[in-house]
Amino acid sequence: MAKESFTHAAEALRASDHDRFLSTLILSGPRRDGIVALYAFNADVASIRDRVSDPAPGEIRLQWWNDALEGQGHGAIRQNPVADALLDTIAAYNIPIGTLQRLLGARRFDLYDDPMPDLPTFEGYAGETASTLYQLAAMILNNGELIEAGDAAGHLGVAHALIGHLRAFGYTASQGRIMLPWSIFVANGVQEREIFSGTQSEALHEALAQVTELAGDHLAKAEIAIAAVPGALRPAFAQIAVLKAQLTLLARRTNPFEPATDDADWRKLSRLGWWMFRNR
Repeated sequence: MAKESFTHAAEALRASDHDRFLSTLILSGPRRDGIVALYAFNADVASIRDRVSDPAPGEIRLQWWNDALEGQGHGAIRQNPVADALLDTIAAYNIPIGTLQRLLGARRFDLYDDPMPDLPTFEGYAGETASTLYQLAAMILNNGELIEAGDAAGHLGVAHALIGHLRAFGYTASQGRIMLPWSIFVANGVQEREIFSGTQSEALHEALAQVTELAGDHLAKAEIAIAAVPGALRPAFAQIAVLKAQLTLLARRTNPFEPATDDADWRKLSRLGWWMFRNR
């Protein structure tokens, strides 16, 4: 494996998905490199929307990654250090290409302004994106052997996605997007124009409180499921410690359109380390 590519992938991850980068610092050795490469790939794909002016170039970038996974343009693809690190990781740990392609397919939703229609659709989206990363990280820690961690990965992935979009609610609203289940807002009588104009209301706060409660339910179920995972694989799920703290802060937030408050890095690392100590 090209060490320089993994170093670059770690730097890219640190810049674009800082929390996931912090979660890798509790790991060591080549398996950490593999998880970093996986997360850096995801970070590149997740940030496409913010790097393009309209969906067309975003679709091209997703197709570039799809071609990379299928081995097309091999030499040119390898010049991209994140792709180089990812392809080496796929080979080393038997990562299923189809799983990563489904992640790319789910991320097409990000390129457009359609609201997330309902909770089942959101759970499917979270399953193909956030949950997939937890499942594959556990597989890398298991040296490429499949591991049944569906409940742990499934619930934690949905909680992660809900918390992430609650934290980013004001930002995505400013883009004219609704990434949380629209049906929950409709059920509470919230209008699109309220969200896009940054208007607070009792109905909006009630809808977001329901989403926050859903995230908490999934975190609780994930915690139970993680306890049943072999100890050597639990580090793949350590980010639950950071997510629980972020959910607590969200419950205290008074204006959902303002940037969410967060812990300092040292506190997050402390939470991750303490979680690891208690879950060995």
